[in-house]
Amino acid sequence: MNVLFEEDGAFKAGAVLADNVTSLQVETVSGKRVKVKSANVLLRFAQPTPGELLERAEAESGGIEPEFLWEVCSEAEFGFEDLAREYFGRAPQPVEAAAILLRLHAAPIHFHRKGKGRFRKAPPDILKAALAGLEKKRQQALAIVRMAGELKSGTLPVEFSPILDQLLYKPDRNRLETKALELACAESGLTAAYLLARCDALPSSHDYHLGRFLFELFPQGTGFGEYEAPHLTGDLPLAAVQAFSVDDAATTEIDDAFSVTPLDGGGWRIGIHIAAPGLGIRPESALGAIARSRLSTVYMPGRKITMLPEDVVEHFTLSAGRDCPALSLYLEVGPDYVVRGASSRVERVPVAANLRHHDIDPVFNEQTLAEGGPDFAYKRELTLLWEFATVLEAGRGKPSANQDKTEYSFYVDWREADGRVDIVPRRRGSPLDKLVAELMIVANATWGKLLAEAQVAAIYRVQAAGKVRMTTAALSHEGLGVDCYAWSSSPLRRYVDLVNQWQLLAHLSGEAPSFTVRDEALLSAMRDFEVTYAAYAEFQRGMERYWCLRWLQQEGVTETEARVVRESLLRLERIPLFLRCPSLPACEPRTRVRVAITGIDLLAVEAQCRYLTTMGEPVEAESVDDAEIPE
Repeated sequence: MNVLFEEDGAFKAGAVLADNVTSLQVETVSGKRVKVKSANVLLRFAQPTPGELLERAEAESGGIEPEFLWEVCSEAEFGFEDLAREYFGRAPQPVEAAAILLRLHAAPIHFHRKGKGRFRKAPPDILKAALAGLEKKRQQALAIVRMAGELKSGTLPVEFSPILDQLLYKPDRNRLETKALELACAESGLTAAYLLARCDALPSSHDYHLGRFLFELFPQGTGFGEYEAPHLTGDLPLAAVQAFSVDDAATTEIDDAFSVTPLDGGGWRIGIHIAAPGLGIRPESALGAIARSRLSTVYMPGRKITMLPEDVVEHFTLSAGRDCPALSLYLEVGPDYVVRGASSRVERVPVAANLRHHDIDPVFNEQTLAEGGPDFAYKRELTLLWEFATVLEAGRGKPSANQDKTEYSFYVDWREADGRVDIVPRRRGSPLDKLVAELMIVANATWGKLLAEAQVAAIYRVQAAGKVRMTTAALSHEGLGVDCYAWSSSPLRRYVDLVNQWQLLAHLSGEAPSFTVRDEALLSAMRDFEVTYAAYAEFQRGMERYWCLRWLQQEGVTETEARVVRESLLRLERIPLFLRCPSLPACEPRTRVRVAITGIDLLAVEAQCRYLTTMGEPVEAESVDDAEIPE
């Protein structure tokens, strides 16, 4: 005797070895012996063999239409053998009964299971809805295959255009378009970016990377919306100075300027003048909300996204030829460069000149200072400020800049198709760098101490055990060697500086400050700033890496020198680009090698290189910060 039974949701057949009334010992087709409860036995038969029964029943069930079975079966619950008897018009053979069972089991839309071998036809309305769902899924599957086929052939499906950014940067796997893109990628072996680029869906590799950043951090776009123009109340006194700024050529948000006024009896009054947007923007205003949402200006080679609207920046930037509202710190400095007093004022500052690095660096550097150099406008003031900065630096016991490090400026000419990049190296720690850095340090440290002593809330930048963080506590910055350090010198570019300026302005005017120490608005702004500022900096580093690769392509560089950083990691000598070189032999760090550039992938922002030869033994070279090295 043989039996057909159900086990773990599957139908199996076997020969009965022992029948113990409530259970049976059965040897299955595979030779395995199992114990089967009598209640799980659906059919007993002598012929054919168990294996033949399942094989023939499976073949015969394929010719039975579930729609027909649904039409002819009764409304009441039924057993599969009863339906088989009606279907065949006689007592069914074992293979025929099993075929009906398999067909009923395989059509859950038409027949609902009610027990072992028992079923009930689905109600018409439920069947109609289920069939409609099946048809919908069928049409969706066809659409996925169609869209995947179009992508592989280099055609962008019409459904993709409205959601292209989402598909690229944050795909929703429940969408048909995403499933089609994944299918096309799997079958073509290409990434989504390359597949879409082949369909001319990406304007350029640059726009692809910029688009990801904007999608993630500027989902509402880079527009500013509606806002009222900043309004200054009251007349500000005019400072009796002629101030000048020192900035890069591309700088439009000129936050700081300086002045030097000789004092009777010797010494000078050195003025550090900071743009004062806090006078015309309130935290609760629309412009205050804009600054709060952006938190910082975003920098990238060739472009930037300002924290404040351009017309507002223009209103407060320290442009030459204007009397600009400013928050000024005046230092009374003796002939020995010792600071004998300090005072802060809110005033209008006449800005006489905006000096630019590219004009001043050639005539004001270590060599010209040592040799006298040529005469030029503001030479006397710059020389005095540099001498003062040297004293300040010595007093802190910390250098204001790593003089062994080279910075690189990226200039992109957008008049050429896709832009042409120029990467210009500039050694840090130049006299201009030092004087600007030291004056900013003394301003931020002085105003931070002023707010702390007045018990006015502020946001401080502290460093302890090598870790830098933001806090509302006036703690020391070990790296700079100051007791406290409150960013206050870039209110046009950083929200933290604008917050501290609001607090300073309130303190100097005797008004209640906008924020208290435990104000959640202050604490959340500080936390959000740290996260956002880090994300902006990471994007800037990523885009600088992208433009380094573009430069290699632009200049046709196929071979170049590099220095070993560690193991297989190299840094090219001409541009700030790190590359992995798997073929690099074991070398000491800072060993000079020559490598071939064998491939550049602008979408992945990667380049492949191959070791050619060793140029020399390890030599002294500038150090590399871990933060510079891409993950």
